[in-house]
Amino acid sequence: MSLILKILSYLCLCAGVQCVHQVSWLPCKFTDEHVFMNDGLTETQHIHREAMLQFGQAGDTPVNPHAITFLITGSKLDLRRFVEDAEAEQLECELRRYSTGGMYVRWPFKGGHEYNRWFICILKHAKFTVTGFLRHPSDQPPPGQQDYRSWPAIGDRETLTTSVAMVIKTQSPSVRAGLGSQQKLHCQFAVDHKAPNVTVEWHRQHRGERTRLFSYNGRTGRSEGSGVGQRSLAGGDASYNLPFAKMASEGTYICSVSVIPLFVSLDISLHIEEPPRVSLNTGPALSLQEGGEKKVSCDVESYYPLDVEIVWHVQDAAAVGRRVGAPLPKELQNVLLSSHKHNQDNTYSLTAFFYLEASLKDSGKQYTCSVSHQSLRMPIRKSFILTVEEPSSWMSNLLFGFVAVTLVVVLLVLLRYLHSARKRAVQKKPY
Repeated sequence: MSLILKILSYLCLCAGVQCVHQVSWLPCKFTDEHVFMNDGLTETQHIHREAMLQFGQAGDTPVNPHAITFLITGSKLDLRRFVEDAEAEQLECELRRYSTGGMYVRWPFKGGHEYNRWFICILKHAKFTVTGFLRHPSDQPPPGQQDYRSWPAIGDRETLTTSVAMVIKTQSPSVRAGLGSQQKLHCQFAVDHKAPNVTVEWHRQHRGERTRLFSYNGRTGRSEGSGVGQRSLAGGDASYNLPFAKMASEGTYICSVSVIPLFVSLDISLHIEEPPRVSLNTGPALSLQEGGEKKVSCDVESYYPLDVEIVWHVQDAAAVGRRVGAPLPKELQNVLLSSHKHNQDNTYSLTAFFYLEASLKDSGKQYTCSVSHQSLRMPIRKSFILTVEEPSSWMSNLLFGFVAVTLVVVLLVLLRYLHSARKRAVQKKPY
């Protein structure tokens, strides 16, 4: 009975929210190209055309007869399987032509056509990016190295029957890493036929410099560099393992996969983020006498990148935690900032301080240093409560001083009298 209820619940869910694996079509942006010569220079005009990505069988009626239809028929690769965790409205679909640069290699498939026209389909999501090659059989040989100058025309309502030949995916298009952390930069690929001669490479690009980290040649079976397991490559996993993130690790990592005549790469951005350490130069309670002054500092240390926001607030301690009727904290305006300190590990430190002049009206108030940084989900807050004591009055001090002086004078007089009396007593003796 419980199994039947689960099945019914699943059917109801998929009826309300259409699952990507069951989606039969997606609207796409098809960027066509028109290449021409202008005063001896080659120029490209990008033409944005309405298109549909439709899944089905050859001969199916287009969902939108007024758009170009890229009909994806069955093959060993189902493009929807690589995006099955997302909903259709969360996907951004792009289509464009692909030039083989005049390179011709017969693609292994069953069919009557010898040649192919190639298209790239890019599906973007906040959590992943998928790129697929669509193969459209053709009886026309490629026009040569500069095939982009004579693209075959595509009608506004034309249907192109295609199949997926190769797919590459990353689940980490943007990675935020802390210093010393271990990161896995995901890169997965699949090809529609067995034992392809795959070439896999990883590069890192930063500030104009490009460095090769790893390469693998499927034809020779040789690899250079480290970070990718050769056994995992056999299953289509080309993920790069970064064992220890440091400042020099920051940059754009490029995973490229090639199966002649196809070549595709994915960019993965690695950002180093180190959260700050925040401390105050005072404890959770600060006691001052009225009129006293103290320099209060909020030290923000060892953070990266540079941008950080430090704000001092003050509010009544009794209002802290109250949700209704509590006044908002007031931002202090007399806060000064030190110069940024560049540490040896390339992190930064900064101090925000102010001079606190104690007043009885401020007694019982809570002072809070709030630090915001892109590495933090929530700001770090450090607080102390101020207690101001009333100093003793000047009359009390004067009276205390007068009494003390009087006692000293009386004591001196008594000592002098006793000394005189003892001296006289000694003189009266007959011997």
